[in-house]
Amino acid sequence: MKAAVLHDFDESLTKADFVSYENVPDPKIVKPTDVIVRVGGAGVCRTDLHIVEGVWRGYVDTAFPHIMGHENAGWVEEIGVGVESVAVGDPVICHPLVTSGHCLACRRGEDMHAEGSSFPGINADGGYAEHLLTGERSLIRLPQSLAPKDVAPYTDAGLTAYRAAKKAAQHLRPGEFAVLIGAGGLGHIGIQVLGALCAVEMIVLDKSDLALGLAEESGAHHTIKADGGEVDAVLALTDGLGAEAVIDFVGEGNSIENGLAMTRNAGYYYIVGYGGRIQIPAIDMIITEKTIVGNLVGTYAELVELMALADRGIVKLATKEYKLADANQALHDLHNGTVRGRAVLRP
Repeated sequence: MKAAVLHDFDESLTKADFVSYENVPDPKIVKPTDVIVRVGGAGVCRTDLHIVEGVWRGYVDTAFPHIMGHENAGWVEEIGVGVESVAVGDPVICHPLVTSGHCLACRRGEDMHAEGSSFPGINADGGYAEHLLTGERSLIRLPQSLAPKDVAPYTDAGLTAYRAAKKAAQHLRPGEFAVLIGAGGLGHIGIQVLGALCAVEMIVLDKSDLALGLAEESGAHHTIKADGGEVDAVLALTDGLGAEAVIDFVGEGNSIENGLAMTRNAGYYYIVGYGGRIQIPAIDMIITEKTIVGNLVGTYAELVELMALADRGIVKLATKEYKLADANQALHDLHNGTVRGRAVLRP
């Protein structure tokens, strides 16, 4: 099969080609619960750029050659002898983690903390290819209203945004404020989800006019250009107190410092993006009683919930399609900030 293959790190992200479009062996069924999916769409994520940079070294083992792509949807191509819930030809979306279902975290529904799991695209070969090896437990059959190429990025970008917004919606009351930092691939989904789950007033920040336009289309009540005056602008909108919830989809540069400054006392700061560091004096945590919450993708059940919103047209994904052979162009466009919403590779 054809695949876009990563052969080495590029810490500076300056190479013309991050991946090589080449022939690789087809995946094979090994376990009774294995499923091979014919890829219909593979999302291109900023995490892929972090993998190229080597940011994940020390956290996961990336063996070269490596096929990235952890946001995948397509059609069931082949199933193991023990597979019962899907059949060949079914359109499916893939939860990004492949788990056994037997460990305690699995049984509690906390897929992201499962023991002995694999994460195609991160520590196993992913969907930048014509076919993907996954497991039955990771698959959700798609309704007729949703095509694989249109929903693939929901499996990470959408699911991560959904998880964070769902946590925030559980404590936000009508008339309160939420700030969303970043209105790109994750942020525009988070805006729609938060609007669907609660009646909060949303303030969205971004450096890009393109992203701010998408934020307005997605339901933001206020948009602010992140040009150095964003903290003062947020405080002005919130009577100097800050927002009850801040969801940071950037997590690098000055977004963490600013995000915490925009969070009112006893409020919640949700960190989603990464690359930076959270540094706060202990006395500040005590005096302000702010809560800092990490967010790691989401559960299988949450992906089912998100698909229900997508099926009803309540949440819509902005995508830009590329051929699999043009994976380098998609990665460079993402790096340069010219993708509106999410990039999707199609074999």
